[in-house]
Amino acid sequence: QVQLVESGGGLVQAGGSLTLSCAVSGRTSTSYAMGWFRQAPGKERELVAAISRGGGNRNYAVSVKGRFTISKDNTKNTMYLQMNSLKPSDTAVYRCAAVRVQAASGTYYSTAGDYDSWGQGTQVTVSS
Repeated sequence: QVQLVESGGGLVQAGGSLTLSCAVSGRTSTSYAMGWFRQAPGKERELVAAISRGGGNRNYAVSVKGRFTISKDNTKNTMYLQMNSLKPSDTAVYRCAAVRVQAASGTYYSTAGDYDSWGQGTQVTVSS
């Protein structure tokens, strides 16, 4: 397992943008496929976006496709989530997750149970 620390959350008006970061420590992020999940009050945790270890393959929830971009800078051991055109429905606690995968794996993982390392989460609140 690795340690994951999210940052970048906050309060933003609808239509605005935020960029979340997930710093990986204890290991190099090169070895890990990663993802962003979110959970709003009273709702189940859901995938936001996932990325393969090398960053070449990505998956997005339908609700965020075209607005959010997941990326991974393995030289900085950091994953990002660029969020544009934010909506009140995007309000949630966002958590990053990681799972160690074999070299040259181009697989991303879209289910929470696939991951074994989690950050504490960062709150994103979008006001109308």
